[in-house]
Amino acid sequence: MQMKLSLSTLDKLPETVARPSYHRKDLSPGILHIGVGNFHRAHQAVYLDKLFNTGRDLDWAIIGAGVKSFDADRRLLMQDQDWLTTVVELDPHGLSAGINGAMIDFLDVDGETLINKLADPAIRIVSLTITEGGYFVDAAGGFDADHQEIVRDAANPGAPQTVFGLLLAGLQLRHSLGHAPFTILSCDNLPENGQVTRQSIEGLANLISPDLRDWVSENVAFPNSMVDCITPGTSQREIDMVRDTFGIEDASPVVCEPFRQWVMEDNFPLGRPALEQVGVEFVDNVVPYETMKLRILNAGHAAIAYPAALLGHQYVHDAMADPDIASWLVQLMRREVIPVLQPIAGVDFDAYLETCVSRFANPAIGDTIARLCQDGSNRQPKFVFPTITDALAKDTDIEGLTLEVALWCLYCAQPGFVVEDARADRLSTAALASKSDPAAFLSIRDVFGDLAANDRFANAFTRQMGELWTQGPRHVIQRYLRKANE
Repeated sequence: MQMKLSLSTLDKLPETVARPSYHRKDLSPGILHIGVGNFHRAHQAVYLDKLFNTGRDLDWAIIGAGVKSFDADRRLLMQDQDWLTTVVELDPHGLSAGINGAMIDFLDVDGETLINKLADPAIRIVSLTITEGGYFVDAAGGFDADHQEIVRDAANPGAPQTVFGLLLAGLQLRHSLGHAPFTILSCDNLPENGQVTRQSIEGLANLISPDLRDWVSENVAFPNSMVDCITPGTSQREIDMVRDTFGIEDASPVVCEPFRQWVMEDNFPLGRPALEQVGVEFVDNVVPYETMKLRILNAGHAAIAYPAALLGHQYVHDAMADPDIASWLVQLMRREVIPVLQPIAGVDFDAYLETCVSRFANPAIGDTIARLCQDGSNRQPKFVFPTITDALAKDTDIEGLTLEVALWCLYCAQPGFVVEDARADRLSTAALASKSDPAAFLSIRDVFGDLAANDRFANAFTRQMGELWTQGPRHVIQRYLRKANE
């Protein structure tokens, strides 16, 4: 028997399904979250749900919000189930499900509605999951003041459409009403995501008014945070699994791995929930933790994605069952990535790598290679290029790092592949041209920036592309592994 998820059916769900021990009527809002996607519901919302189950900090419930059409679609799905989400943890030893009730409302996707709620003094933290590409960062890592959406908002600050324009309008209205500014907390996979968020907010503010920029700089907190939980997309497969396995009719469930991590700076002027009680780590400096995660886990995903796609693998766990791909990942990380990381007291990078390998190999997750291949032109500069830059500066090995970039290029050149990327047409055209002129791919300036001008990198890339075109990815990867074992 299947039961439609709602507040009225919570007590009727199977006993094997965990459910909130708190009551919705006892919760009140403290956090407004923009971008209620799967990752947020598998990560931040889960930590808050666990905290509320202890009976603590019930005035920190989440109000959801969004600015895109897909946010409106998600809102409609969740409205019918009282904003509840079924979260299924994909443990290879057995699936488990729980109902998350940490979100108590989801605003209409409307700019004025969002601005007014941002001015509510009950909202003390505004958190974001707007994807790595949503921060208007240029190839050099600075604020892209020339982006058409930013130009539009700067010219029309009274009717903003970007997340950052809306946040500024909310801060201004809040200030005019005599309320202290909320803390802005990024939960996206970006190096120093708090600083990147500050850069975008202050960059747009400066275009509107230097005085507004100065006020933001002096009054608004942007703590850095590192987030981690592998969360595949939800398809009909997952909806059916939740129904058939747990008897729950949920129009928008979330499935995720059982591992999750959250490390952040403790910089919340208006207070925060006691998340340290449920496993969140508060540290003075998040950057080393971010760097470890971005350059091992996220770059590791990139490293397996493109060769796996080229070799015909559909799922991540299938790729990890391919000895060449699994060995390639481990050797690349141990030989070229870990050696240029700054040590973290009490953290073993090799042990962290082993954990990542185990997570990638989890067949219960069903994560797709296609998902990992998405948005390469935003992900490569954040996850891979910084390690190349550090390796070049320290004169350490870049053979595998360059091969990873070359594999991305070869992937973009395949006529049968759909390159899901904002720069898809340019990437595919340049990648096809790389067969005769590898420099064509590196010439995409807003992706590669100054890295393409480094002769050592460019020469290695040219050689790797020549070998990939003539010998194929498996042969070139095997050659790398043989040299690594010499």
